Parts: sequence; C-alpha cells; structure tokens
Amino acid sequence: MRVVVTGGSGRLGQSVVTALTAAGHEALSVDRAAVDRLSCRQAQIDLRDLAATKELFTSFAPDAVVHLAAIAVPFSAPEDVILATNTQLAYSVFDAAVAAGARAVLAASSPTVLGYGSPTGWTARSLPLDEDAPRLPWNAYALSKQLIEDMIGMFVRRVGDGVRFGSFRPCFVISPEEWAGAPTQQGHTLEERLADPALAAVSLFNYLDARDAGEFVVAWLETKRPVPNGTGFFVGASDALAVKPVAQLWREYAPQLGESASALTGTEPVFSSSRAERLLGWRPRRSWRTELPADAVARLTGASAPESTPEPNRIEPHDV
Repeated sequence: MRVVVTGGSGRLGQSVVTALTAAGHEALSVDRAAVDRLSCRQAQIDLRDLAATKELFTSFAPDAVVHLAAIAVPFSAPEDVILATNTQLAYSVFDAAVAAGARAVLAASSPTVLGYGSPTGWTARSLPLDEDAPRLPWNAYALSKQLIEDMIGMFVRRVGDGVRFGSFRPCFVISPEEWAGAPTQQGHTLEERLADPALAAVSLFNYLDARDAGEFVVAWLETKRPVPNGTGFFVGASDALAVKPVAQLWREYAPQLGESASALTGTEPVFSSSRAERLLGWRPRRSWRTELPADAVARLTGASAPESTPEPNRIEPHDV
C-alpha cells in the first residue's frame, strides 16, 4: 500500500512511518522539514497550500493518507493561529487525498476534545472515558481537533463509501527516546512524571507508546473488518501512567474524575481503547513497566531490581 503520512517528521509521525514500512507499505512523509534516518521518501511543502498539496498527492498516487500534521501542543501559538492552521491543514489534506484517488484517510484527533482541565470546571460523567463521552473543548487546540472529527463526517457525507475515513485520539504520546530518559514535551522525564502524580494528572494519567500508535495505524489501514465509515477511536495504553491505582490518587490529584474513579481497579486507565480492540483487533503492547529501564521501575515501585543485567530496551532510530 502506498501511504502519505503528513507530519511524518514529528515524534508520533516517525513511529507511524516506521510501523508502516516494517509492515511492507511504501510511505511518503510530508512535512515542513526533513529528518535524518526516516525510513521513507520525504517531501517538504506547506500543506495549507491546497494546489501544491493536490499536485504532490496526485504525483505519488496514494492508496491511503494518514494525517498527523498540526500545531500539536495547546497554547504553543496564539489561539487563532492554532485554530486556523489545524483546520486549514486538515481540509487541504482531506480534499487533496480524495482528488488524488486515495481510498482511505485516517486523521489524528486528541483526547482533549472532551474538555478536561477546563478553568470553568469539568467532571467526568462516567468512567472509563470512551468515544461516547461528550465533546466539550475549551481551547483552540481541542476545538481544532473536534472540527477535524466533524470535517471527517462532512467528507463521508460528501463522497460516501468510496473513501474510508476515520479518526483516532492518541493519548499522551511517548517516544522510544523518552523511555530512555529524554525529556517529554513538558520538559520533565517520565520517571519524574511517574514519581509526581500531579504531573500526569493533567492528562488524567493517560499515555501511549508511539510504536503502539504506529501499530494502530497499520491495523486500521489493513483491517478487513466492517468498520462504519467515519468511526473514531481512543488509542491508549492498557494501564494508567501512575505507580499507584487511579482509585487511590484521584481525590488529591484529579478530583474532576469524580466518585466513579473509585471503581477503577488495579492499574486500569481512565480512557478505554476497547472499541479499537473490538472493531480492529488492536491492543497496546507496551507499558511504562515494560519500557522504562528496570532500575527506574524498581525505584518507582520499591521493588528490587533484577540481579542480572537486563537487556536494554530497543530504541527505534529516530528523534523526538
């Protein structure tokens, strides 16, 4: 399958490209800048330029398009810039994909569309959170992601089942380098994020290994199962990014989760990826307990580190 990946130079995009090429697909990364060691062809254009995007896509003749390009961090640019940029990028990519004859288009949304962290208050209606939870965005980034989901619905109504559309909401994405100690987008390490529950509570303890995200994309593209056109998915790890159970942490660190958080058992996460498992057969394969160095896990959990030297985690050849 020939697949265009927009935002392929990013921390999520690089793992998506790696997963696609490992599965035998031919990928073209389209981004503002190229990166070293990316395992596919790369093209640099401004995707907001619809004519240039259509020309590039048509020349590549993709079977599918995976749209990741966006201003990816809330408040990292003026609100009007984030909203205009992210929605314009999505429309340009979707329109160009259809014009180029792509038969599948998958776009990245975000769990932030639910509206948690709102300064005027937000409370979970029930847990775990799933795709039926109401969307209540309170900033331009979250609103842009909601509009991308709505745009997918518009294109489904416009072109029908001739093109398969979908969206996914990846939880807090962790790259392989960050497991090895590189700082996350917030500037602290994952060990620090786990040691201080207040840091992970901001995103309701959700997370996702970038390689698992890449494998989700492959599963969505390759599925032969009947998935309704335009379906969206939560995609997250199978546990919470917390040393203690969320049921023990929520009152102090995430009171917006409400009493239903007390019913979460063991390491159960706040967000459910059960739809992805049910409709696609995808499940995450990695957790902080398997990907952090063994000595870091021992420090966090109070367990004894293995006496023998463990095999180091394999780091994929790409940058954050």
